[in-house]
Amino acid sequence: MAYKELILGATNDADWFSRSKEEKLAASIKLGIEVDPGLEDFEVTNDIFEKLIEPTLIQPTFVTHIPVELCPLAKLNQQDPSTLDVFELCINGQEIAPAYSEQNDPLLQRKMFKDQVGEEIQNLDQDFLLALEHGMPPAGGMGLGIDRLVIFLTGAANIRDTILFPSLRPG
Repeated sequence: MAYKELILGATNDADWFSRSKEEKLAASIKLGIEVDPGLEDFEVTNDIFEKLIEPTLIQPTFVTHIPVELCPLAKLNQQDPSTLDVFELCINGQEIAPAYSEQNDPLLQRKMFKDQVGEEIQNLDQDFLLALEHGMPPAGGMGLGIDRLVIFLTGAANIRDTILFPSLRPG
């Protein structure tokens, strides 16, 4: 299922993606979702996805076409450049495995990195960008979260219970 379709269905608002951040925050209250007003616009929508939609994805569901702001390394979708060629496998109300085709256009990748940085001061990965400029071949992959898979298989209450070495558990 496409990310945007899930959001539109859950919010029952066909104009959701054209609404202002303030309108989305007000709507989140009506939906019974507490959202930090300090989040950026796309983060408000993603918070609603994580709190309202993701927990309902019990059966294996591939969520596709996530917004471009959520993953700066992924390739833009050719039909809708506001989304990415990404899927996230959700099972039992949680993301188990994200996957995507990596962006291999060096100019676009540099722009996406800079857009992601925003006001935060981070170092751009110049070596990675140089490799793209020299013709790094297309890449992609899937990350299977073993910790999340263990939660799914064992019914653990939270992710900390799945950490192999207890001395590394925070708190």
